[in-house]
Amino acid sequence: MSYDSEVLPTGNANNTNNKRSAFSRFLAAVEWLGNLLPHPITLFALFAVGIVVLSGLASWAGLSVVDPRPEGAPGRAAGGIIEVVNLLSADGLRMIVSNLVRNFTGFAPLGTVLVALLGVGIAEHSGLLSAAVRSLVMKASRHTVTMIVVFAGVISNTAAELGYVVLIPLAAMIFHSLGRHPIAGLAAAFAGVSGGYSANLLIGTVDPLLSGITEAAAQIIDPTYAVGPEVNWYFMMLSTFMITFVGSWVTTRIVEPQLGEYNSNDASIDLSEEKMEEVSAVEKRGLKLAGVSLVILTALIAMTVVPESGILRHPETGAIAGSPFLRGIVAMILVFFAVPGIVYGKVVGTIRNDRDVIDCMSKSMSTMGMYIVLVFFAAQFVAYFSMTNFGTIFAVLGAEFLQSIGLTGSVAVPVLHPDVWFR
Repeated sequence: MSYDSEVLPTGNANNTNNKRSAFSRFLAAVEWLGNLLPHPITLFALFAVGIVVLSGLASWAGLSVVDPRPEGAPGRAAGGIIEVVNLLSADGLRMIVSNLVRNFTGFAPLGTVLVALLGVGIAEHSGLLSAAVRSLVMKASRHTVTMIVVFAGVISNTAAELGYVVLIPLAAMIFHSLGRHPIAGLAAAFAGVSGGYSANLLIGTVDPLLSGITEAAAQIIDPTYAVGPEVNWYFMMLSTFMITFVGSWVTTRIVEPQLGEYNSNDASIDLSEEKMEEVSAVEKRGLKLAGVSLVILTALIAMTVVPESGILRHPETGAIAGSPFLRGIVAMILVFFAVPGIVYGKVVGTIRNDRDVIDCMSKSMSTMGMYIVLVFFAAQFVAYFSMTNFGTIFAVLGAEFLQSIGLTGSVAVPVLHPDVWFR
């Protein structure tokens, strides 16, 4: 039975076809526009070249602003005037050449992601993450499976592409086994994985990456500004539940009713022949022992943070904010993934010796080639933007514009005021 005759009244069939045709043309236009965009690496390379050229033009035009910071403030421009640094000049060329490698190796997101993935690689390639996701999703009932699938998709970002590789096809097979439309399960999992990619209950690999990028941007204005990976935690934690609820509601109230009743005879692929890998007894034992190791590890770390005299608290203030624990959260991520991953691998037999551990880490690193190339050009763009003083100049001009239109005081966002920018 066709979609139109099953879901909509017969008299609306032509209107539906027209709507579908218009929507298809819209999607085709979006795809065409998307295909016009160059590769992200090419974009960053073009941006970097554009900044160099623009610095020459802006310097020639004499672009400058008055530094709003008081005399004697750290970083205040000499003479109180912030001018554009011309990278098209001889001095600019020397700056570009001498700082090329430093720009790349000093770019915060590079080391953050690579170090975190060493631990994630052990947990992923030992089979721990896959078993954990399967154990979570395959125990769900017909009434709770949608919410659990979306929730699992949201938290799967701790393991990079695990959600896309494991959860999405698994969700389709689970929905099929429950007599529900497999496309609805696939859509729910995809919504959780993609829509909730930056959300999670705990600080994961994405958060140090984002904080590193934010810190690099903030230091264009204030070289001493520090951004910890925990700054976004409240938002991403609450977003986890919001995305889970919204994704589940949209799946059950909109997507699944539009798909209609599932008829396996209409499927181009016989999902009944596909078998879901049940979590075996040895995998369950591995998960339990990995969980025990995680609890022990958490207790040990807590001993260094919870007490006021904890060695990983801030050495001067004794606070957790700005402490070595939060500043070194990437090291914690490495350990919290590596240790349970090794324990699980030893139990199930995927890790037998140190060579297997090294293989797990090297497999993750082997997938990072494209990311490293992307970071190289992104780092140059950020560095050139900082060298030219464009960031500071645009911040001052933006703040002055807001003041000129009267958008100040309680009406404006406080951080837009120059006094806050240069505090």
